[in-house]
Amino acid sequence: MTNRLFPTAAFALLALSACDSKPTEVTSVTPDPMASVLANKAPVELPPAIKSEATLRCKDNSLVYVTFFEGDKQVLVKSKPDATPVKLTADKAGDPLKADGYVLTGNPKAVTLTQPGKPAQLCDL
Repeated sequence: MTNRLFPTAAFALLALSACDSKPTEVTSVTPDPMASVLANKAPVELPPAIKSEATLRCKDNSLVYVTFFEGDKQVLVKSKPDATPVKLTADKAGDPLKADGYVLTGNPKAVTLTQPGKPAQLCDL
């Protein structure tokens, strides 16, 4: 058994020693066809990081779940934990955040929130 194994191993080593050990250099000589389009595009703005999340109780005894983002120009609001959030935005920090009948002002500890079909109400911790 070992007599048959030795020639096979020797042959495998001989085959491996014949391999070229130089690294292969990959180059592209054709120019990128999208280079001019990409060079003229506006810079990409990353989405803001989450600043804080809060569950707030409103004056009508309902709960709202608000996610605040860095830059104070965007929040996500939802009325149930498993509901689809509504994204409210403002042009500049400090302006009321608005979208689809929602208006929100405030901070993670207390907000004034107007929802579609409801009057403005204070919601806090």
